[in-house]
Amino acid sequence: MTDYTDIFQSVKKKSRKLIAISEEQIQKVLSELAEVAVKKNDFILAENKKDLERMDQDNPMYDRLLLTPARLEGIAEEIRQVSLLPSPLHLKLEEKLLPNGLYLEKVTVPLGVLGIIYEARPNVTFDVFSIALKSGNGLILKGGSDADYSNRAIISVIHEVLEKNGIPTEAFQLLPADRKATKALLEAVDYVDVIIPRGSQGLINFVREHAKVPVIETGAGIVHTYVDETADLDKAKAIIHNAKTRRPSVCNSLDCLIIHQSQLKNLNELIQPLLESGVKIYADEQAFSNLKGHELIQKAMPEHFGTEFLSWQLAIKTVDSLEEAIAHISTFSSKHSEAIVSENQENIRRFLLEVDAAAVYANASTAFTDGAQFGLGAEIGISTQKLHARGPMALRELTSYKWVIRGNGQVRS
Repeated sequence: MTDYTDIFQSVKKKSRKLIAISEEQIQKVLSELAEVAVKKNDFILAENKKDLERMDQDNPMYDRLLLTPARLEGIAEEIRQVSLLPSPLHLKLEEKLLPNGLYLEKVTVPLGVLGIIYEARPNVTFDVFSIALKSGNGLILKGGSDADYSNRAIISVIHEVLEKNGIPTEAFQLLPADRKATKALLEAVDYVDVIIPRGSQGLINFVREHAKVPVIETGAGIVHTYVDETADLDKAKAIIHNAKTRRPSVCNSLDCLIIHQSQLKNLNELIQPLLESGVKIYADEQAFSNLKGHELIQKAMPEHFGTEFLSWQLAIKTVDSLEEAIAHISTFSSKHSEAIVSENQENIRRFLLEVDAAAVYANASTAFTDGAQFGLGAEIGISTQKLHARGPMALRELTSYKWVIRGNGQVRS
């Protein structure tokens, strides 16, 4: 770890100054960054192209790696949204006056220094920086080698804006894209307060198993949608198609359609939009026997259930009850996003109550599991665990709290 100690120390030292930056100055910096990100799109896209040229276009990660003028405009708009959100700092969560005259306040404070490990997602560099600055946190980024040109271009743009506004660039650093840097970050117990991985289940597992720093797990989504016996067919078709095809490479995209056996007669109609979009279907025995022959339809194997496809693939599981649907989800879910399509209010109530996930939906696409869509601004990821934060991690989730006690000479007997 010695090769990176100076960087870690610098981030920790300089990040202490961030909590004193005014909300107005932060808003100004983020507004300028949004403008510069668009103005410098030729530079950023040229560096992104270098990364894209090294990746097979059939790789499910290619779409996540890809930046376009439209995507940069979208990123810039999210940065603007973050700039306008209320500060999550200095909020009074609780106050009390004790009988001995001590006055106590519980107030929000930054987590400290965030370590973010992510794969081929250069947009994360912009997103994470904007909410780290807004929440007063220092930042150590460890991107993957697939996106290294893109990430270095983006961090240079960020540093340019910070320098112009007198904010220490040392508080926001990008490590080299090698495994040695990953190991050092995972073991930086004296400098980093929390590690947040964004990427595949493999990455998340590796971080969890090797980190000495506390970890908040985000990213992996094995997502189900259950179409029960009362589902409206038009709603179901639209929801399934959107959840699978809007962006198949993202963590809230649909991986497994669960269908009540009474709806098998409608299954060909339900999946027709998927087939027209080129989605490969892996159907269990009951579903397969009810489907018309098509080159994109195959019999499902056991490994197709519990798989995060991140591509144009979908499994189908047939069940005969709500209980069986919930049991299947419980077995294979990553606790990210789960949905039911139903007109039965009791089934909806039970599904929303009993399914254990960060986001549960009734009659809507799981594509909405997103910090911006929830009105939270850019997110740092979707937490699938239960300690500290769950669901989209945005500004408030990047804070902790401390107790502030004011007295007048009190001592404890």
